Amino acid sequence: MRLALKIYILLFVFFISACGVPGSSKRPQSEADQKKAAKLNVKLASGYIQRGDLEVAKEKLLKAIEQDDAYVPAFTTMAILMSLVGKPDEADDYYQDALDIDDKNPETLNNYGAFLCGQDKIDDALEQFSKAIRNQFYETPEKSHANMGYCLLKADNPDYVTAENHLRQALKINPTMHSALLAMGELGIKTRRYLMARAYMQRYHAVSQPSASSLWYQIQAEKALGDEKHFVKLSRLLLKRFPSSPEADKVMELSDR
Repeated sequence: MRLALKIYILLFVFFISACGVPGSSKRPQSEADQKKAAKLNVKLASGYIQRGDLEVAKEKLLKAIEQDDAYVPAFTTMAILMSLVGKPDEADDYYQDALDIDDKNPETLNNYGAFLCGQDKIDDALEQFSKAIRNQFYETPEKSHANMGYCLLKADNPDYVTAENHLRQALKINPTMHSALLAMGELGIKTRRYLMARAYMQRYHAVSQPSASSLWYQIQAEKALGDEKHFVKLSRLLLKRFPSSPEADKVMELSDR
């Protein structure tokens, strides 16, 4: 309720400043006002995206870009939106626009890298992550380390050693980083280090709710390690919570062996 009231007040203030008071003539917004309005529209768009109101979010972002065509978050948020609606080419264009404005912004580089990794453009993605990591002013380099590690696991010829180095670096900075813990579990399975996979999934489950992927990695580890008790327990949990997942089908196949 307090958050809704705060947003309403902000909207009311901007409405009054744009329209003026009764009897006064409308004055054009100053550049500073335009920049503030652009920031507000991006914040509103992010909220609409979270609620699934994507068309309204797009309108807000287009307005933000019109208000301030040098505001990087407007372009990166639009890129995320374009990805969500299945328009990767347009998403790429908006990321490129953002980098044209500031080609050293580590958050933009990291987000663009994650997008490229999702498009299976592994080499291009790794280049963006590397640029972000090299930025000494990057406040959250663990994000790019974790993303680089995960992306290396997706490659046709995975570089497990380099992937592990980056994932461990991410966890050194943030020991409870969910994505890095999950990727380490996957790495353990792929390299047949099942004790490692089990350990990282136990760490993951200590700080996060189980996912179909996290349960599946630990189930494989328990099966390989011969722990029938935990194998059965975790298999039942996955089938109960995620019965329609691809991992559930894999569990059934594994149980039949």
